[in-house]
Amino acid sequence: MDYNKINKILQNNGVIAFVTDTVWGLGCLPTSEKAVKRIYDIKHREAKKPLILMSYDIYPLFDFVTQPIEKEAQRLIKKYFPGALTLVLEKSENTPDFITSNLETVGIRVPDNETFANICKNIDGHVLATTSANISGETPALTYEEAIRYIGDKVDLIIEDFGHKAQGRASTVAGFKDGKPIIYRQGDIEIV
Repeated sequence: MDYNKINKILQNNGVIAFVTDTVWGLGCLPTSEKAVKRIYDIKHREAKKPLILMSYDIYPLFDFVTQPIEKEAQRLIKKYFPGALTLVLEKSENTPDFITSNLETVGIRVPDNETFANICKNIDGHVLATTSANISGETPALTYEEAIRYIGDKVDLIIEDFGHKAQGRASTVAGFKDGKPIIYRQGDIEIV
């Protein structure tokens, strides 16, 4: 993998496509408003639908959420990260409004995929603002070939999966109310 090339693209407001443990994703640096706007344009996505932040580990994501995070969130992170769980937490001042559609919360996730982890380990800041690789309302790409077919002419780079395939099941999205988890979308993980 050419990490210098990936970094150059991202630093120049680029958008990349990559495999995760669930489906293929689109991503850019969370600091690039221009690239975030491009992702919305590529997907024909409604501006009120926020992007989520993903990394290879929870620690780079902590900068984007208010600390300390609640006990139940800490428990779920220990139990299910890395994995198909997105946690919606209160965002910190480091999280730009253009990622969260002006909401006070941000979704964070650590996919369980070696290729994705290697990308994040080697990019500036180690965090990507992401969404699924597809046009809104259509099925997300599950393979490198589908990513090329769906969005290949719209992004700056599609990174091969190097044999680490997407499993095809969406992540569970959970937030918190009064210290208890609430499920916004039931996906691959059943929270217990």
